[in-house]
Amino acid sequence: MSDVYIHIESLSKSFNGHDVLRGVDIDIDKGESIVIIGQSGTGKSVLLKHIVRLLEPDEGEVLFDGIHTAELKGRELAAFRRRIGMLFQSAALFDSLDVEENVGLGLKEAGQHRKDEIRQIVQDKLEMVGLADAAEKYPAELSGGMRKRVGLARAIATEPELLLYDEPTTGLDPITADLINDLIVDLNTKLNVTSIAVTHDMVSAYKIATRIIMLYDGKVQFDGTPDEIRATTDPVVKQFITGSSSGPIKVR
Repeated sequence: MSDVYIHIESLSKSFNGHDVLRGVDIDIDKGESIVIIGQSGTGKSVLLKHIVRLLEPDEGEVLFDGIHTAELKGRELAAFRRRIGMLFQSAALFDSLDVEENVGLGLKEAGQHRKDEIRQIVQDKLEMVGLADAAEKYPAELSGGMRKRVGLARAIATEPELLLYDEPTTGLDPITADLINDLIVDLNTKLNVTSIAVTHDMVSAYKIATRIIMLYDGKVQFDGTPDEIRATTDPVVKQFITGSSSGPIKVR
């Protein structure tokens, strides 16, 4: 296990007596692009929050680069989180800040760069997501796809080694969604990062994943490549990826 970058073992979490994760085991190597799929309420976002330690498990553990994340406190926890960038489902931009301020917020809070350095880093990241001319705009002036790209620029501004994506294409039209998918693939290559995305969008999953993991009933139902999941005979997995209303998965 020494070469495993992220090790998740027997991870369990419940809310108000409802079991969301029931003993999840996943190992992720450096450089992988993982996509986690599953019905709403199966714990995909809950799993992400455990990785970044926004939630504490009821049972089990998460190791990040050999570090037991549950043992981190104070400055060590802050330093650990700076190694991770996250694109939230809604982009989570601050309406009162312009694009430059939103993207540079994490850099400013870290206090390790001068103002002119932050401005240059922000401009570089905006160029990477195709928004070089948007620095002075406010979130209300942006389309949904542009807000996602600003959120992505903010996620990569601190040069993270792990990128987390929570439903990166939700609410976007198919063309804009494909643009976001292309950006994710491009940034994974250019930045040499490890990526974990949760999504319902199988078009996105097939495009960005080197490996797809499906959660069902609180556990890992499938773990394999896009080609392997396309060829699956598992009725649960097959029903989900084809979007069929008929099968063992019941509509909630």
